[in-house]
Amino acid sequence: MADKAKTFLRIKIRAYDHKVIDQAAKKIADAAYRYGASVSGPLPLPTEIKKFTINRSPFIDEDSQEQYEVRVHKRLIDIYEPNSKLIDAMMNISLPAGVDIEIKSIA
Repeated sequence: MADKAKTFLRIKIRAYDHKVIDQAAKKIADAAYRYGASVSGPLPLPTEIKKFTINRSPFIDEDSQEQYEVRVHKRLIDIYEPNSKLIDAMMNISLPAGVDIEIKSIA
């Protein structure tokens, strides 16, 4: 017996602030529950940390340096059995500023 392939939406969320990304993940999961889909996640993915070292002064104090880092927090949400109303809702959902969202449909 051939199993019919189930389609699902894979949503990747990225942000610099972990509080903002958690709010966005909650909004997405609530919208999916509202339209009767089952949700897996949000799963926290490893935080990407970029570190930068910059000279404070290029002339006299060359040994004096400033260090900065940028943290990119990521979450993964899978929505199973999406319907057309849910997909339209995902395209029009309003998320907080500074949140990057990537939606893929996987069969």
